[in-house]
Amino acid sequence: MTPAVKAMDQTVANGVVSAESVIAEKNGWLVVHRTDADMKPGPVVGHAPLRAGENADVAAILTEEVAAGDMLMLMVHSEDGGMQTGIFEYTLGAKEDGPIRIDGNLVMTVVTAQ
Repeated sequence: MTPAVKAMDQTVANGVVSAESVIAEKNGWLVVHRTDADMKPGPVVGHAPLRAGENADVAAILTEEVAAGDMLMLMVHSEDGGMQTGIFEYTLGAKEDGPIRIDGNLVMTVVTAQ
C-alpha cells in the first residue's frame, strides 16, 4: 500500500478537519499544517493518530481558529525519533515525528476550509 491522504474541502465550524482515508506504512500521525498558495507546510494546527495500513474517516481536532477560506495541508508524519511513543512531538522543522516522504515528495493533500 502506497501512503496517501484523501480529503475534500470541508467546513471546520465544529473545530475538526477530517480525511476520508489515510494510508500509512507504519503507525504515525495525520498532521494538519496551515499553508497558502505557495504550498509550503506552515505551523501545525491539529493532529490525529494513524494505524499502519488504511485508516478511514480520520478526524483531527484543531488547536487554533481556522477561518473559511484558509488552506490546510493534511500530511502523514511518522512516529519516529521522539522521546515518547504515542505522543506527538513534532514542531516545524524538527526531526521528531517528522513528515513521511515517498521519492522525495511529502505525503499530503491540501483542502480549503469552508
